Amino acid sequence: MANIENQKFITLDNSRKNYLSWVLNVKLHLSANKLRHTIDEDNAASNEERATALIFLRYHIDDGMKYEYLTVENPLELWQNLNDRFEHLKSVVLSKALNDWSQLRFRDFKTVSEYNSTLFKIVS
Repeated sequence: MANIENQKFITLDNSRKNYLSWVLNVKLHLSANKLRHTIDEDNAASNEERATALIFLRYHIDDGMKYEYLTVENPLELWQNLNDRFEHLKSVVLSKALNDWSQLRFRDFKTVSEYNSTLFKIVS
């Protein structure tokens, strides 16, 4: 619990650009701390586990969203609210990445580093 004050990764931005990586980071961190079950349906988490997970989630979201979800007292409910708000990004981002990938041609770039940079942007 003492390490919860140290931010482990970038907070979820209101612009939605980092949602997919944020979800992965949160799931990994909660799993490492044996708190992943707090964001699963029909969990039997103790109040202490829920509070720890909720503090962690709130600490890693944008300040504007903290105030928006201030009354949420269950990490599962907060997780679902954020999921409902941002989940559509998977279909939008994935389709754009697939389109960019299909149109990526080496000959369109002057240098290999430009090509690599574009390639890494698509992959990320």
